[in-house]
Amino acid sequence: MSQHSPAAASPFRQPKAVWAVAFACVVSFMGIGLVDPILPALSAQLHASPSQVSLLFTSYLLVTAVAMLITNMVSSRIGPKYTLIAGLAIIVVFAALAGTSDTIGGIVGFRAGWGLGNALFIATSLAVIVASATGGFSGAIILYETALGIGIAVGPLLGGTLGGISWRGPFYGVSVLMFIALLATIFLVPKTPTPAVRTSIAAPLTALRHRGLLIMSLTAVLYNWGFFTMLGYAPYPMHLNEHKLGLVFTGWGLLVALFSVAVAPRLQRRFGTARTLYVNLFLLGVVMTVIAAFTDSPATVIVAVIVCGAFIGINNTLTTQAVMTVAPVPRPVASASYGFVRFIGGGLAPFVAGKLADHYNIHVPFYLGAATFLLAIAVLATGHRILTDAENAAAATEEAEPIGEIVAVGRTGPANGNRPVVVAVDSGPNAAAVTAAAADRAAELHAPLELLHVHEIAVVGEQAVDRETYEQARARVQAALDGLAARGVAASGHVLRSVADHGHAGSLIARHAKAVGAQLVAIGGPTHGGVAHLLDGSAGQRIVAEAGCEVLVVPPEPSLR
Repeated sequence: MSQHSPAAASPFRQPKAVWAVAFACVVSFMGIGLVDPILPALSAQLHASPSQVSLLFTSYLLVTAVAMLITNMVSSRIGPKYTLIAGLAIIVVFAALAGTSDTIGGIVGFRAGWGLGNALFIATSLAVIVASATGGFSGAIILYETALGIGIAVGPLLGGTLGGISWRGPFYGVSVLMFIALLATIFLVPKTPTPAVRTSIAAPLTALRHRGLLIMSLTAVLYNWGFFTMLGYAPYPMHLNEHKLGLVFTGWGLLVALFSVAVAPRLQRRFGTARTLYVNLFLLGVVMTVIAAFTDSPATVIVAVIVCGAFIGINNTLTTQAVMTVAPVPRPVASASYGFVRFIGGGLAPFVAGKLADHYNIHVPFYLGAATFLLAIAVLATGHRILTDAENAAAATEEAEPIGEIVAVGRTGPANGNRPVVVAVDSGPNAAAVTAAAADRAAELHAPLELLHVHEIAVVGEQAVDRETYEQARARVQAALDGLAARGVAASGHVLRSVADHGHAGSLIARHAKAVGAQLVAIGGPTHGGVAHLLDGSAGQRIVAEAGCEVLVVPPEPSLR
């Protein structure tokens, strides 16, 4: 292998615009567990029953569910930046209003407005980070996942710390932090273009006609029922103050983040999505049954809730991946459909849990939550064949027909019959330098050049995002071919489509190189460091191991390292 030794760049060396949105993401994800530490305090100080306090989750999640139907429509008309600004502004206003309220009904109403803003924000934040990042596609994804993990873990801690001063503290804290993020977004994030295709408001609903997507969404309803029963009602039997509740749910959040990002993909690759989900949902049912049976033991409830974070992290990731696998509609539409249905379960569960505890006893809501986890297994099993067939089809595409994902764009000049030089690039800023270096080597070897442009997607959290559209990828290939033609280089151009991760991309590039008998493959040097390598497959390592020819690694420009 021919290689310069570049200094790997960190995914955290990004423009100010990316940091502005990433900061807002952290604060947004804090909202998941922010109010947990203050639930008992709200109940006591506002003289409200636990079922009334649980409406903080219900109003927030039900409005988020309905708003998922319009987020794509709004974003496709006003553009991601202005959708982001609208969401942030709504959160700032309604979080502050929640802090000023003196009644539980007022807080519940303002949390509903907060849910609308959060839906608009989460629908576009990842796309804006990816569009603005300079550290490469992988760096942007790692940064988003880091923000997600920090937000989930720190939210309860912040809620407990500020809640220890006053139950109003978490609401005011979020409003101030989001206001800072709003100003940074307005002044630092560049205007993003409006999508060429507008999304219909009916698209997420009509997508539910597809049986696979409907089954996965109903599975998510049941799973979220159990999940939000635990999140919304478990703080009461712990009998802890705000600070200690914050620490408990911080431990829970750390496990959610760790198992979602680092463990779930490995389980999926080893056992498959369906089998992993069956076992994981069963274990969630077991943990919830333990909480139900030992509700009178605060220590048992605390340990069970923290352990539950591991299974929730796995389930969140794999359920979303499964939705994207089976859905025959565009990913943003599938994500909106799935979010709409699943948040309904999450919104209703805490309220019903409170009512059941009021009418029966505190054990009943958790037994119901355990039952919904187990019922989710039965619902998922009705779509077992759909899910496994979709996974098998994806695996077959990767292992048996990788060339079918490579689409020819054009050619400059005739091939001379010699074995080609293959150059693989993406939409990153180092693409031109890699292509130029490959062209120089092709000239030395009297070989034609084959340009592969990697059009990559990623599914993170509840969202799927493209670094670029397919049309943009084709345009970039054509522009590169025009430049090579001006230099008199004989070249053909291709787009490598719908790649789910870098390891997959590396295997496809290597197999294409073998198929065309390449004598050399040129790729760009890494623009991310150890964290990205830990969480994702390395395209470079796959190419070196599988291409069967010399590999030239072109280092990034010093400014990109």
